Formats: sequence, structure tokens, C-alpha cells
Amino acid sequence: MYLDFTDEALMNLISNGESKALEALFNRHYKSLCQFCVVYTKDYEAAEEIIADLFIKIWDGRLGEPILNVKAYLFAAARNLSLNHLQKKKAPVTSIEELPETHLFQDLNTPFRILSGRESSTEILRLIDRLPDRQREILLMSRIDQMDKQKIAAVLAISVRTVETTLYQSLRELRRMLNDSPNVNLGH
Repeated sequence: MYLDFTDEALMNLISNGESKALEALFNRHYKSLCQFCVVYTKDYEAAEEIIADLFIKIWDGRLGEPILNVKAYLFAAARNLSLNHLQKKKAPVTSIEELPETHLFQDLNTPFRILSGRESSTEILRLIDRLPDRQREILLMSRIDQMDKQKIAAVLAISVRTVETTLYQSLRELRRMLNDSPNVNLGH
């Protein structure tokens, strides 16, 4: 029944309490949103849970402000929820007895190198977080999600030229911040 409806028309029906419209929207985007989340979480079960939570939030917030570009909203919300999930998730502590002997005492994996690599990655992510929202979003979609410029433009409902310009600006600014940051070890 709802297959011919646009996402926006489905959202209007959802705001009127039509649970079948929510189900149709869910079925339409569930798989691609899960695949998108896996890019961040590296865990398909977590991605499925995140997307289920997203649709619950849509249902719970159906009486709020209308969503104008539903697909862009869904992908942006999925990205944000995935990032929130990663921040909440703590890395498991591994006992030295659990490590295979081949990983012990390798020159490449000295504690100093591992720690400095983690610190550099953390610092780079901190610098990326300082970029303006749109620059950060496009940079992450391009470099982390490996999305091409056309797909980014479609998801964000902007032109490919705007994506290219914003990506260039974000990379230029990130390079400047990296050069100014004494805390980043880029292996030089």
C-alpha cells in the first residue's frame, strides 16, 4: 500500500499516527542504514540495534518538527548514533596471558609505539571535531565512510561542487591544524 509513497509522505502519515507508514519507511531504508552504520561500528548487530533505536525515536518524536529531507535525516542520525555508540563502548582489557606469543616483544608493537599511535589518532580525531560541522561531516563521509562525492551530495541534498569545495576546505584546515599541533606523531 505504501510502496508508491515518498519518504516525506510517509513521514506525514507517521506524524498522524500511522504505524504501517513507519513500517514501510523502516523496510525501505533498514538494510542500507545498517550497512552505513557498520562502517562506523564494525559490528552488524550493533548497527541493527542502532537503526531500530532510530526508528523508535522517529515514532516517539512523530509529533515534533517535520523532517523535510527524510533520507538525509536518516543517514545523519544513523551516523550520529553510531558515533555515540562508539564513544560509550569501552575497549576490552586484554590480559598479557591471552596474547599470542608472536605478538609479544615485536619491535613494531612496542608499548611506546602503540601508545603514541593511539595518542596521535585521538589527537587527529580531536582536531577533526574542531572543524565546522559541515566540513567535519563531509570529511568523515568521504574519508571514513569511503563515500564518493555524488553520494555525499545526494545524502546531504547539496551539489557535488559544494561537496568538493567543502572537502578541500576541510582538508586544508585539518593539515593546518596538524602542522600546528605538537601532539601528533605522523611517523616522521
